[in-house]
Amino acid sequence: MDFNRNHYFMAGLVVLVLGIQMRMVDSFVLTPKSTRFLATKFQNEPGSGIARIVPSGGAGPRKTLRPPEWLGWALISISSVLILHSLAMPRPGA
Repeated sequence: MDFNRNHYFMAGLVVLVLGIQMRMVDSFVLTPKSTRFLATKFQNEPGSGIARIVPSGGAGPRKTLRPPEWLGWALISISSVLILHSLAMPRPGA
């Protein structure tokens, strides 16, 4: 399946919303279930501090993710390229 004008435009809008969200939100707090999931998946990797802070049972602490400031700007830049590219493409069926 080839991407047409509408696909590029929609992908640009989705990435734009994600970029704005990354700029507006300071941090994301995971649920205890997702924190335990991350602890079990990344416990064997070197430098993983989450396996040490999350006990094997109980609710345990919640993991806080803080996205870097540049991530929001990068997503907004990528979305602008996708949207402008979609506007430069010919209409589907034309």
